[in-house]
Amino acid sequence: MPAAGCKDRARPMTTDATKGDRRRRPGFTLLELLVVLAILGLIAAFAAPRVLQFLGGARSDAAAIQINNIAAALDLYRLEVGRYPSTEDGIAALIDRPADAPGWNGPYLDRVGGLSDPWGRVYQYRFPGEQGVYDLFSLGADGQQGGDGEDADISTWQ
Repeated sequence: MPAAGCKDRARPMTTDATKGDRRRRPGFTLLELLVVLAILGLIAAFAAPRVLQFLGGARSDAAAIQINNIAAALDLYRLEVGRYPSTEDGIAALIDRPADAPGWNGPYLDRVGGLSDPWGRVYQYRFPGEQGVYDLFSLGADGQQGGDGEDADISTWQ
């Protein structure tokens, strides 16, 4: 046996990996990555319309809840002032005191952002209303009267 530090010991050991038979290294090939990306693309293509549908429905639901909250604030305003705000004063009277509101004890809403629908437009208000004592509504996603689905109007009378 050769002694420690002998020339034979300095020679690297040969294994199957160094003899020209290259073994597969751990990791992914380009083809595997492309297959995974294609599968993810297909899943996204099928899932995206459903997600967008739920998002549109959520905005409509949020608008209906906000309209109910504003309607409750309008009723409280009427109890304290003796009448609903005029069309000219609008629902901004729930936050800022109008000049002709002697019993005003507001603000009746926490923030000015509560006056805008989920699409960024101010809620429409009329007093006296055409559909009820007052009309409070949002024109929906399209900003036009009428429509179906997400484009439908959301109001106190529907």
